[in-house]
Amino acid sequence: MKNNLKGIIYTLLGATCWGLSGSMGQYLFTVQQMDSKWLVPIRLGLAGILILLYCLIKHPDPVFKPWKSAKLAKWILIYGIAGVSTCQFLYFLTIELSNAAMGTILQDLAPIFILAFTCITAKRLPRSFEIISILLAISGVFLLTTHGDFRHISLPLPALVAGIGSAFCVMVYNVLAPKITAIVPVIVAQGWSFLLGGIFLGIAFRSWKIHYVPNLMGTLGILFVVVIGNICAFTLYISGVSKIGPQKAILYSFAEPITAALISTFVLKSAFTIYDAIGFGLIFMMLFFITFGSKDNNSDQKTVDNAA
Repeated sequence: MKNNLKGIIYTLLGATCWGLSGSMGQYLFTVQQMDSKWLVPIRLGLAGILILLYCLIKHPDPVFKPWKSAKLAKWILIYGIAGVSTCQFLYFLTIELSNAAMGTILQDLAPIFILAFTCITAKRLPRSFEIISILLAISGVFLLTTHGDFRHISLPLPALVAGIGSAFCVMVYNVLAPKITAIVPVIVAQGWSFLLGGIFLGIAFRSWKIHYVPNLMGTLGILFVVVIGNICAFTLYISGVSKIGPQKAILYSFAEPITAALISTFVLKSAFTIYDAIGFGLIFMMLFFITFGSKDNNSDQKTVDNAA
């Protein structure tokens, strides 16, 4: 019981840190006028450097192991750039285009993509509880984006596309993670993925050409999303998963969108309607169905996501 309670607390704290990070991102975009193309490469790069420095001190042996095998190096590159880093950029882009609550809840559509991948690779049709999960997700997104009226879209289309894209990228790194973490520690893979993503996105967006100099509050905000949103959230969440397992952890990760929604609504004064609340509820139900609908459905698990 004591170990289980610790796992629940760690998972809740980790998910809450991700929610806080998303809300801080919203503040940086709306108040500090930062650009996601400038912020995300810095956030990823700094987090990657700090994690790898920690690994060099605590676990030096496996740090460079990913680069001693061509196959593993390929998986790390895909995992880090197409998975974790692109996911984080699209997540923050969604927040920049809408708000933190929408960014987190749209990212929680990831199990639908994981389900689709599972059905395609297993060459089978969705089961009954999986079909219910899909219908719940579609209904939830419909309410979030239209507020019940087809003629009115309350969520900007680019934000919707970016949010769904971030959920797809969560599927990418969930699928690739077991191939990598079976060989190297999770924290090593995460450190390299952050660093590679920061370098790749920085070059792709030419972040050095974006003329922006943060003030004191902006600098503190950047440090917050790096330390709280990447390092603390990741460490706490994975510690919780190791104690209670990913299937239970996914329920307690609801703290992420709830935290983001509360701060976004009551602190940052974003609009939050009854349609948004119902849409959130339907997506929460989808996560419950897709997680507990089948005891042997081990592929529908949220491992290191919200690295965001």
